[in-house]
Amino acid sequence: MKIINIVEIVTSLLLLILAILAVSSKKMINSIIYLSFLSMLAVVSFVIMRSPDVAITEAVIGSGLVTAVFLFTLLSMKKVGDKK
Repeated sequence: MKIINIVEIVTSLLLLILAILAVSSKKMINSIIYLSFLSMLAVVSFVIMRSPDVAITEAVIGSGLVTAVFLFTLLSMKKVGDKK
């Protein structure tokens, strides 16, 4: 078994664990953090699969832009019961 196969297996397992954590987390901020880590690991998996253009796109959009939009949305939401 080559080392690249071990890295692929570990990356796949971490992707699966982070996806489950992102969906099942009770706090929204934790879900966003798990989703960001998931995107970063997806970048690693795309590099392993020898598709650097998709990896760069995932790094910019998935890890950066989507995380920033989610955080901005979460911070701009008002809590239930807040007055104006």
